[in-house]
Amino acid sequence: MSDYQALKGHRDLKVYQLAYKLAMEIFHETKAFPKDECYSLTDQIRRSSRSVAANIAEGFRKRQYPKMFLSKLADADGEATETQVWLDFARDCEYLAPKRQAELQKGYEEVGRMLGKMMSMPEKFIPSNQRREE
Repeated sequence: MSDYQALKGHRDLKVYQLAYKLAMEIFHETKAFPKDECYSLTDQIRRSSRSVAANIAEGFRKRQYPKMFLSKLADADGEATETQVWLDFARDCEYLAPKRQAELQKGYEEVGRMLGKMMSMPEKFIPSNQRREE
């Protein structure tokens, strides 16, 4: 059995751990955003960052169905990219220091690389006794 197949749940995935950590960092950073951004930038960046981790978790649960697994990973990657756009806005609106924005961007770039690797070899995440045809 490979290391991938020995995973017990989504929390064992390094990409999930990183995405969750980044979402929590964004949550704490956005507490200092202006109140008038509460229903726009703050809400959007929190939602997209949380959605990265949520889509990874959902995809992991559906991994015995390769197309569904890939679809959820692609959704997570899209949400990570959306989060990067909101980080750019937060920096340019001067709500987030450029250095901090760059640190968070770097984290999301790593998430994207990790998701890309997973999408290039989804079979490694599907336990052989759970493989099914769609």
